[in-house]
Amino acid sequence: METQIFSNYLLPITLALIMLGMGLSLTMRDFRNIFLQPKAVILGLLSQMIILPLFAILVAQFSGLSDELKVGLVLIAACPGGAVSNLITHLLKGNVALSVSMTTVNSFITIFTIPAIVGIALHYFIGDSKEIALDFWGTLIRVLLITVLPCVVGVIIHQQHKLFAESLEKPLRVIMPISLALMMIGSIFLEKKENAIPITFHEYLTVIIPCLILNLGGMFIGYYIAKAFGLIKKNQITIAVEVGLQNTGLAIFVATSLLENQRMAIPSAVYALFTFFSAAIFGFLVNKEEIMKKPPRKPQAAS
Repeated sequence: METQIFSNYLLPITLALIMLGMGLSLTMRDFRNIFLQPKAVILGLLSQMIILPLFAILVAQFSGLSDELKVGLVLIAACPGGAVSNLITHLLKGNVALSVSMTTVNSFITIFTIPAIVGIALHYFIGDSKEIALDFWGTLIRVLLITVLPCVVGVIIHQQHKLFAESLEKPLRVIMPISLALMMIGSIFLEKKENAIPITFHEYLTVIIPCLILNLGGMFIGYYIAKAFGLIKKNQITIAVEVGLQNTGLAIFVATSLLENQRMAIPSAVYALFTFFSAAIFGFLVNKEEIMKKPPRKPQAAS
């Protein structure tokens, strides 16, 4: 068996370092404020866990896809994004503390919601049922090592060495996305996948439109729900990204390993090709003024 160096080692380490880098821009007060005023977290989680899967079922129903691909489309909506959505939120000047909080909470909720949502999709579209179980302790360790602990270390460094942390913010905005891109390219193109998802060009053309509708629709749903409930712009951007950027790696794992159906993984494989870019473009368009704003110049000392 060939070791998947990028997927198993380099990519998780890179994600952990990215979370540490984002922690350098946060304080404990940012997280305290999230839980003292939990409306944003609650709205975000409801959008991710309930509204997006319902929207996915609606899109799948009218997509014209085969029943297996319809289940695969709903499976995408059942798997919320992780560290990558946190990075996109950071680059778009959204609320990183809210993004990390949502990622942490939904990582545990999905242990229960993914089996429920996939079960509903299987019963509705195929008339079948299959019990799937996710590894609770494996998920706990992965979330702690890749998301929570690195971010907390970054926050502590910021608290103890504020000037040092602030001096790293600008270079890290360039280094973090480039390093993630390199690891993802290595994972996709330089590793031989034992369970590679075979996709014909015709299947790609058939699946990409429903995937685009799910992706863009999810971002609009998250954005306008947050806006309708009076959340600030940073929180609107954050919830839009969290709802639109799904964990396709987890969805592919569920399809191929737990459901043992590679065709159900096809929508996730297609979805993964563009959502990083579509989320970044969407966030840039709705938050362009804030992203392009130059930081205030520090007053020069009198000579």
